[in-house]
Amino acid sequence: MSGQPRFHTPNPEHAATREGIDWEALIDVAARSRERAHAPYSGFRVGAALMAGDGRIYGGCNVENRVLGLTLCAERGALSAAVADGRTSFQALAIVTGAAPPCAPCGQCRDALAEFSSDLPVVSVAAGSGEAGNWRRFTLRELLPDPFVLEARKPAATDTNPRGVD
Repeated sequence: MSGQPRFHTPNPEHAATREGIDWEALIDVAARSRERAHAPYSGFRVGAALMAGDGRIYGGCNVENRVLGLTLCAERGALSAAVADGRTSFQALAIVTGAAPPCAPCGQCRDALAEFSSDLPVVSVAAGSGEAGNWRRFTLRELLPDPFVLEARKPAATDTNPRGVD
């Protein structure tokens, strides 16, 4: 693809590659998603790719809004696309940004992802550089060691209005 950002590809000796995850494919989807980011206020474009349990890859990009609280991060965009397609089990996440060193997902994204997988491997890559130092790997548990946990409520058999809406 013309104009696609260059990035450091996975090192075969890297632990994430040994997990059997196709990081190159994930990073490619994240890089292409980053090209579509809407970041007129910060200029900080982010692309993400989330691999579902069945190997399908879902891309997302950040979508800024003049009301900053309405901004959607790339990671949550990819998560939303996957869940909308019926996926709730995930193998890996790749992020491509312009930051050097590569950055980790924000707190909201960490919590959103932890809803589905607390041990998710995450790779962050700095676009536009082939330097080996522009590749970082985390696990979601390292980034969010003690997530808030709330058990999902199961409607009782006699509960005719489980959402409490009249």
